Amino acid sequence: MDLIEVELSRVIIQTKGDAPQYLALKECQGTRTFSIVIGHHEVDEIRRKLSGIETQRPLTHDLVARVIQTLGHRLHRIVVNDLREGTFYAFLGLVPRDLGPDATGPETTVDCRPSDAIALAVQTHARMYVARHVFDEVSVD
Repeated sequence: MDLIEVELSRVIIQTKGDAPQYLALKECQGTRTFSIVIGHHEVDEIRRKLSGIETQRPLTHDLVARVIQTLGHRLHRIVVNDLREGTFYAFLGLVPRDLGPDATGPETTVDCRPSDAIALAVQTHARMYVARHVFDEVSVD
Protein backbone atom coordinates (compact mmCIF):
# COMPACT_ATOMS: atom_id res chain seq x y z
CA MET A 1 0.00 0.00 0.00
CA ASP A 2 1.41 3.38 -1.02
CA LEU A 3 1.30 5.67 2.04
CA ILE A 4 1.71 9.38 2.67
CA GLU A 5 2.98 10.44 6.09
CA VAL A 6 0.81 13.14 7.66
CA GLU A 7 0.82 15.31 10.74
CA LEU A 8 -1.95 16.90 12.73
CA SER A 9 -2.10 20.51 11.59
CA ARG A 10 -5.28 21.78 13.23
CA VAL A 11 -8.03 20.83 15.62
CA ILE A 12 -11.23 22.65 14.71
CA ILE A 13 -13.64 22.86 17.62
CA GLN A 14 -17.21 23.99 17.01
CA THR A 15 -18.87 25.36 20.14
CA LYS A 16 -22.46 25.58 18.89
CA GLY A 17 -24.64 22.68 20.00
CA ASP A 18 -23.85 19.37 18.35
CA ALA A 19 -21.79 20.87 15.53
CA PRO A 20 -19.18 18.43 14.22
CA GLN A 21 -15.55 18.64 15.29
CA TYR A 22 -12.76 18.38 12.72
CA LEU A 23 -9.10 17.45 12.52
CA ALA A 24 -6.96 18.73 9.69
CA LEU A 25 -4.14 16.43 8.57
CA LYS A 26 -1.30 17.78 6.42
CA GLU A 27 1.14 15.75 4.37
CA CYS A 28 4.64 15.96 5.88
CA GLN A 29 6.37 16.35 2.52
CA GLY A 30 3.96 18.76 0.86
CA THR A 31 1.21 21.32 1.30
CA ARG A 32 -1.98 19.31 0.83
CA THR A 33 -4.38 18.83 3.73
CA PHE A 34 -7.69 17.18 4.41
CA SER A 35 -10.19 17.34 7.23
CA ILE A 36 -11.90 14.49 9.00
CA VAL A 37 -14.94 14.71 11.25
CA ILE A 38 -14.43 13.36 14.76
CA GLY A 39 -16.53 13.05 17.89
CA HIS A 40 -16.51 15.34 20.91
CA HIS A 41 -14.89 12.69 23.11
CA GLU A 42 -11.98 12.18 20.69
CA VAL A 43 -11.38 15.90 20.21
CA ASP A 44 -11.30 16.33 23.99
CA GLU A 45 -8.74 13.51 24.29
CA ILE A 46 -6.56 15.04 21.56
CA ARG A 47 -6.80 18.53 23.02
CA ARG A 48 -5.94 17.16 26.48
CA LYS A 49 -2.84 15.39 25.18
CA LEU A 50 -1.69 18.37 23.11
CA SER A 51 -2.07 20.61 26.18
CA GLY A 52 -0.28 18.17 28.50
CA ILE A 53 -3.28 17.88 30.81
CA GLU A 54 -3.17 14.74 32.96
CA THR A 55 -6.15 13.12 34.65
CA GLN A 56 -6.20 11.33 37.99
CA ARG A 57 -7.55 8.15 36.42
CA PRO A 58 -6.94 6.78 32.91
CA LEU A 59 -9.50 7.72 30.31
CA THR A 60 -10.40 5.42 27.41
CA HIS A 61 -7.45 6.23 25.14
CA ASP A 62 -5.07 6.11 28.12
CA LEU A 63 -6.44 2.67 28.94
CA VAL A 64 -5.99 1.39 25.38
CA ALA A 65 -2.39 2.66 25.30
CA ARG A 66 -1.69 0.95 28.64
CA VAL A 67 -3.21 -2.33 27.47
CA ILE A 68 -1.07 -2.28 24.31
CA GLN A 69 2.04 -1.62 26.40
CA THR A 70 1.17 -4.21 29.05
CA LEU A 71 0.75 -6.83 26.33
CA GLY A 72 4.32 -6.14 25.18
CA HIS A 73 3.61 -3.96 22.15
CA ARG A 74 3.75 -0.32 21.15
CA LEU A 75 1.83 1.71 18.61
CA HIS A 76 4.25 1.98 15.69
CA ARG A 77 1.91 3.78 13.29
CA ILE A 78 -1.67 4.46 12.38
CA VAL A 79 -2.94 4.26 8.83
CA VAL A 80 -6.11 5.77 7.37
CA ASN A 81 -6.39 3.11 4.71
CA ASP A 82 -9.73 3.47 2.98
CA LEU A 83 -12.70 5.68 2.20
CA ARG A 84 -16.00 4.00 1.35
CA GLU A 85 -19.31 5.79 0.92
CA GLY A 86 -18.03 8.85 2.79
CA THR A 87 -16.65 6.86 5.74
CA PHE A 88 -12.94 6.70 6.53
CA TYR A 89 -11.36 3.46 7.76
CA ALA A 90 -8.12 3.04 9.68
CA PHE A 91 -5.95 0.59 11.55
CA LEU A 92 -3.40 0.60 14.33
CA GLY A 93 -0.02 -0.92 13.49
CA LEU A 94 1.40 -2.59 16.61
CA VAL A 95 4.93 -3.97 16.91
CA PRO A 96 6.75 -5.66 19.78
CA ARG A 97 7.79 -3.05 22.35
CA ASP A 98 11.45 -4.13 22.37
CA LEU A 99 11.95 -3.02 18.74
CA GLY A 100 13.47 0.45 18.39
CA PRO A 101 11.34 3.40 17.21
CA ASP A 102 12.42 3.07 13.56
CA ALA A 103 12.69 -0.71 13.50
CA THR A 104 10.22 -2.66 11.48
CA GLY A 105 9.21 -6.14 12.37
CA PRO A 106 6.14 -8.28 12.60
CA GLU A 107 3.23 -5.85 12.64
CA THR A 108 -0.14 -6.69 14.11
CA THR A 109 -2.96 -4.56 12.75
CA VAL A 110 -6.14 -3.66 14.59
CA ASP A 111 -9.10 -2.14 12.75
CA CYS A 112 -10.39 1.07 14.35
CA ARG A 113 -12.04 4.40 13.71
CA PRO A 114 -9.65 7.04 12.36
CA SER A 115 -10.53 9.41 15.21
CA ASP A 116 -9.49 6.83 17.82
CA ALA A 117 -6.33 6.02 15.85
CA ILE A 118 -5.36 9.69 15.65
CA ALA A 119 -6.07 10.23 19.35
CA LEU A 120 -3.79 7.29 20.21
CA ALA A 121 -1.09 8.50 17.80
CA VAL A 122 -1.11 11.96 19.39
CA GLN A 123 -0.89 10.37 22.83
CA THR A 124 1.95 7.98 21.98
CA HIS A 125 3.75 10.11 19.36
CA ALA A 126 3.25 7.39 16.73
CA ARG A 127 3.58 8.20 13.05
CA MET A 128 0.42 8.80 11.05
CA TYR A 129 -0.14 7.77 7.44
CA VAL A 130 -2.91 7.97 4.86
CA ALA A 131 -3.19 5.65 1.88
CA ARG A 132 -2.29 7.61 -1.26
CA HIS A 133 -5.57 6.75 -3.02
CA VAL A 134 -7.51 8.18 -0.05
CA PHE A 135 -5.34 11.28 0.26
CA ASP A 136 -5.54 11.99 -3.48
CA GLU A 137 -9.33 11.75 -3.36
CA VAL A 138 -9.98 14.09 -0.42
CA SER A 139 -7.03 16.47 -0.11
CA VAL A 140 -6.93 20.16 -1.02
CA ASP A 141 -3.97 22.46 -1.62
